[in-house]
This record gives sequence, structure tokens and C-alpha cells, in this order.
Amino acid sequence: MAELKLRFQSHHLPLAHTFTLAHSSRTHTPISFVQLQWGDYVGYGEAAMPPYLGESAQTAESFFSSLDFSWVSEPSDVEKVLGYVQSHSPGNPAAKAAIDIALHDLHAKRLGVPVYQLFGLNPGDAPQSSYTIGIHPLEVVHSLLPNTDPFGLIKVKLGGDHDRDTIDLIRNYTDKPISVDVNQGWTQKEEALDEIYWLKERGIVYVEQPMPKETTKDMEWLSQHSPLPTIADEAVQRLSDLFELKNRFHGVNIKLMKCTGIREGYLMAKVAKSLGLKVMIGCMTESSCGIAAAAQLAPLADWVDLDGHFLLAEDPFEGLGFEDGVVQLSQQNGLGVFPKHLSWADQ
Repeated sequence: MAELKLRFQSHHLPLAHTFTLAHSSRTHTPISFVQLQWGDYVGYGEAAMPPYLGESAQTAESFFSSLDFSWVSEPSDVEKVLGYVQSHSPGNPAAKAAIDIALHDLHAKRLGVPVYQLFGLNPGDAPQSSYTIGIHPLEVVHSLLPNTDPFGLIKVKLGGDHDRDTIDLIRNYTDKPISVDVNQGWTQKEEALDEIYWLKERGIVYVEQPMPKETTKDMEWLSQHSPLPTIADEAVQRLSDLFELKNRFHGVNIKLMKCTGIREGYLMAKVAKSLGLKVMIGCMTESSCGIAAAAQLAPLADWVDLDGHFLLAEDPFEGLGFEDGVVQLSQQNGLGVFPKHLSWADQ
């Protein structure tokens, strides 16, 4: 009789460029990869853990080591297996996402279908992805601009000392749509509104997390007066958070690493739409394993920001395509991505 085997390994992957946000900067990203095997079938998953979220390779490995799948008689009962993973211990959303992703990959491979077919989605409905430019000196921003050419949207991190100059530099380079992500960098609602009006004049399409997540009343006021859609990121993590957001933001950025994976990400997208919220599917700095998982849900999104694998110095997975600004899912079973040179040890 087959058994569900879990293997995992962690890496500190270098980024192609230093990644700077309003309140942090880093050159590497911690990632743990998992493998779930049932007989001859193998599913892959990923936990990408930027330090500000409080997870690490150590916490992920501790969580993985504590799991016991000896009771699993049929991994196609995804709800039952993930119910166990969710209730096993609190927290650990990225580690739980890794198990969720690997389980969906395994399940779809056994059925002989891509993961998106499990949810009745058509990859042809996915919008173009954005390419992210962090907070950099203007000369660095200028050097990165050619990287944006294949993408349909440019996402710019704001909250630095030369935000307007950065936007003007990019706008002089291209007339493509631009979105901005402030990462909670603005603290005064009136000044934030002035900035948003200035951004609207330059063709910006939406503003992500303009104010700290704790400033709920100021954020509600800002969204009521903003001429651009406001999108929640740091202010939202799980499905239960959505119901408190509908009056504070116009949309929500759903990230698998925060919401524990594909299953809850799908539910969040459906519920967000029912609440009248715009849906964005985003990512961390991830390999194409995690990006492929998020891309399965891209057909549900109004906007997509799935460029995390392009920000790595080297991607340890392969199989994910990119064409006409859209992350291209393969017709292969499961996620359609495979490790290049990862070795695995049993738990």
C-alpha cells in the first residue's frame, strides 16, 4: 500500500538585484521546497518567506518535521489532508502553502490534468503580469527599464525619497500602464491623497497599500476620496480578513504564501468578487514553482503581479512560460514545473 511521503529542503536564494521597499531591503530570499510522493507520483511545493512576515527556513522545517501523514489512505481527499495541515499548529502560512501547492500538484498529476482544471478555469483568461521595480537610485531604475519591455504593466515601489522623479523617469521611457505599491509608506491621509491625484495625472492605474494597515479609519477616508483604486496587501492575509476590508479598499492582493495556498486563495478570489472587491493575484520573490501555483488562479484576477521568479539570480525550477506579458501555464499535468537540480532526503 502506498504512503504519502514528505521531503523538504531550504535555500537562501540570491536576488538578481537588491530589493528595497519602503521599510526594508534585502539581497537574498529564504525559500523551502517540499516534495509529496504517493507511489510513482510526485508533487512539488514552495514556501517563500520574506523576513517581515516572521517565517524562516527554521520555522518551516520545524513545521514540516512535525507533520505525520501516516494516516493518509488517499491523498485525493484534498480537503481532509489540508484540514489536518491547517489545524496541526497555528501560523506557518507559507509552510502550509508549500504543502497545499505540492498536494494540488500531486492530485492533478494523478488525475492527468493541469491544476487549473481542478477549479474549472481557463488560462486564456489570465491578464498580463506586471514587472516590479523596487526603490532604487534613479540610475539603477534607468538600467532596469529594459527589463519591463516584455510586460504589459509596470509596478513601482514607492515610499522613498524620490518617488515623483522615479515615476517621471519611467513615464518618459514608456506609456505603458503603471501601478504603485507604497508598502504602508505614507502616514498622513491628506498627503497620501495629494500623491494619488498626482499619480492619476501620470496614468497610474491603482495604488497598493498606501497607508499602514493599522490606520483603518484614515484608510477608509482615503479610499472614499481616492480617484484611483486602492488595493489591500499588508492589511489582508486570510479569507476571514476580507469582510473587514470592503469599506476600506477597492480591491485585495491575494498571495498564496500569506493565505496558506491554492485552496484558500481560490476561495478568497471568489468571496472578494462577491463583496465587490477587485482581485489581484500577487507573489513574493519566489521560484517558478510558487509562481506557477499562483498562476493557476490568474484567470480569476483583474490584475496579476507574478514576476517573482524573474527577480531571482537563478530559478531552481523550469517549465513555466512567458509570452505577450502573460505567465504561460503548460498543458502538462499538475503545475507543469519541475526542479532543475534539487536533491531530496526523506523526512
